[in-house]
Formats: sequence, C-alpha cells, structure tokens
Amino acid sequence: MKQEYRNFFLLIASLGFYAWGEGILLLLMLFSIAINYISGLGINYFINKSILGSKVFLGLAIAINLGLLLYYKYANFIVEILQDFGFYLEYDHQNILLPIGISFFTFQGISYLVDVARQETSVQKNVFHLGLYISFFPQLIAGPIIRYHDVALEIKERTTNIDLFTSGVIRFIRGLAKKVIIANNAALIADQAFSIPMDSISQSSAWIGIICYSIQIYFDFSGYSDMAIGLGKMLGFNFKENFNYPYISKSIQDFWRRWHISLSTWFRDYLYIPLGGNRKSSWRTYFNLFLVFFVTGLWHGASWNFIFWGLFHGFFLILERSKILKTQNWPIFLQHLYVILIVIIGWVFFRAETMLDGFSYLKTMLGVSNGDNSIIFLYINNYSVLIILLAFIFSTPIRRIFNEKIMNTDYGLIKVFYLTGTKLFYLALLLFSIVELAQSGYNPFIYFRF
Repeated sequence: MKQEYRNFFLLIASLGFYAWGEGILLLLMLFSIAINYISGLGINYFINKSILGSKVFLGLAIAINLGLLLYYKYANFIVEILQDFGFYLEYDHQNILLPIGISFFTFQGISYLVDVARQETSVQKNVFHLGLYISFFPQLIAGPIIRYHDVALEIKERTTNIDLFTSGVIRFIRGLAKKVIIANNAALIADQAFSIPMDSISQSSAWIGIICYSIQIYFDFSGYSDMAIGLGKMLGFNFKENFNYPYISKSIQDFWRRWHISLSTWFRDYLYIPLGGNRKSSWRTYFNLFLVFFVTGLWHGASWNFIFWGLFHGFFLILERSKILKTQNWPIFLQHLYVILIVIIGWVFFRAETMLDGFSYLKTMLGVSNGDNSIIFLYINNYSVLIILLAFIFSTPIRRIFNEKIMNTDYGLIKVFYLTGTKLFYLALLLFSIVELAQSGYNPFIYFRF
C-alpha cells in the first residue's frame, strides 16, 4: 500500500509538471493515457480469443497515437507541402502549438501496446501505474524513451537507499553541468554563427560555429538524459543509458549504437525488424534502412532539413553495410575523422533554418563562399576556450577510465581522498551550475518540443 501512495504522488507530480509547462494541453496527456490503457486491456482480452481482434485493437490504438502526433507535430508541414503543390486549404495553423514531449510519450505508448500484443509484457490493469509510466516527469521533456517492460517491476515494487540516491544526485549534477555550463555556452557561439547571413560568414567562423553546435547538441541531449537517469535513481528507477560517447565512433553504424540509444533501438525493434530487417534481400535491407532513417529525421522535426539529415546518415549506413565503404580496414585515426566529418556535416542541416541555408553554410565551410564576417571571434575568450576544451575531454571516456583506475587501486587512502574530493567537486559544480542557470534564464519548455 505504501508503494501505491508513492506511485500516486509521482503521478500527480508528473501531471502537475506537465500542466505547469503546457496548461490545457494536460488534457492531451490524459487522453493519451486513457487510450493506451483501454487499448492495452482490449488487446489483452483478444490475445487468446481472436488474433484478428487483437490486431484490430492494436492497429486502431497505434493509428490514434500517430494521429495525435501527426496533427500536432506535422499538420503545418503537410499543409505547406500541399500549398506548394497548388492546393488551397482553409487552415489556421497558428493555433496549433506543439506539446512538449509528445514524440516521447507517444512512442512509449506505442511500445507498451506492441509489447502487450507480442506478449513480451503483461497488460497493466492499474490505470495509475500506466499513467505514471507515460507521464513520468524526469524523462518527459527530452527522453530517454523508456520501455514499459524495463520499468514494470519497479513501478510495482522498487527499492530506494542512500547509495542509489547519492549516485542519482551525482548523475543529475553531471547532467545539469553538461547542459548549463557546456551546452549553453557553446550555443552562444553557435547561435551567433548561424545568425550571420550564410554567404557572409568567414570560413574559419563557419567551422567554429558548427563545431560549437556539435558540442551543444551532444551535451544538451546527453545532459538531459543524465538528469533523467539521475532523478530516476533518486526515486528508485534504473533507466538504461542513452548515450555512450558517440563522438569516438569508428563508423556511422557505431555512431548510431552510441547516439540516442533509446531512439535507435526503438526504431530497430518496432520498425526495422518488423519490416524484415536484414533477413531478406540486400536491396530490401537497404530500403528498410532508408525508410527507418527517413522516419528518424522526420521524428526530430517537421522540416525537410531534418528529413535530409536522417537520409544523409542512412546513406552512409547503406554504404558501410554494402561494403562500398570498408571503414574497418582504415587506420583508426581515419575512421574517427571520417565519422566526425560526416556527423558535423549532418549537424549543419540539423541546425540551419532551411535546406538552402544549410548548403550555403556548407559552401562556406568548404571555402567556396567569399564571406569574411568574423564577428564570431568577439564571442571567443578564455572562458569559452576552456568550455570547448572540457567538451572535447568529456566527449571521451577519459573520466570513466580514470575513475575505474582509482577505484581499483590497492591504496585505500587514495580512494578516500578521491571520493571526498569528488563529493566536494560535485557540490561546487552544482553551485556553479545554479549560478549559470539563473543568469541564462533558461526555459526547457520553450527549447524542447519534440
């Protein structure tokens, strides 16, 4: 019974958190919970009675989930495409606001229903438990995407202790520091670079701008994931890792095993494998990869830029899988350089406002443009250089390796000093992060609308 009170409190807190950021759109969240709860019961009822019945229930439920996502996230984009083709539509697109986290809680709802249909998880008959799973506030804004079967037991019965809570606090502070110290400061330079007319910026400024954006996007997403994982630990939940040092990858395939792991595994399990994966012909495999990365790009935003970004990555994945690019035979240095260059070029289109802006920025990077605006250098000082250096260091597992070596040493006194110093360091890091956050006036509800 005590656990039920905890769950109910977390549910109310999660819904309150969402209402604080979205107001009336809380009703959309409640509708999503209700639909997935009823659909799960329906699918479970028909599983052993009618295969057709369970498939119909599953299909309708997925259609409703995707319908909500399609309307709120892609209606404007679809209307713009139709208008470009000459169709005139009476449509007031200004009144549609993209609800925060809709891509995340929609995908979580779909994964729950599919897993129930596959009998990979038991149906949840307690609507408050399912509501907590869908609306759980730590990962609601920016993920990671949580599978129901990964947290089902912890929703029912979980353990909290001082060690788990402490590790959660440290993980949260680390994520907060990534976001407000590294990502936000890198964003100041990146935003300035992309605010200059694309054909006016100098080549060196363009490279500095996109490198800073590469830092920003990684430390944004991984920082939020760290905070979500940390908050989960404090509350007794153990979420899976979502980033594993993607910038040290040796291939684009390797990059997608390390980048936004919960999203890439979601697409693998619920789209790529159902399409046939790599079990059919080579051309069918390539088509499946093409489709998956088309959807991956579209998932990130309703824009041709995001679609191009997804297909750009998919193209190199196909080249690697088809052995046209045999990167595994290259020197290690060239493997890393290849991945970094491809990823950075991809980020140009992820960040640019339009496809034309993206190609213009890329031309400047390649030295084709004659732009000479170097105002971006006014934003570079000793502090920003230090931030960039820290970003390079913490993009690699150096900290983790050092920590493991210290903890495995036979000298107990060294461990004591190290652990004490680490706690003091994280306390100082927390205070510094709070100061940075207060000065920036950052609002996560404005930034993350997926």
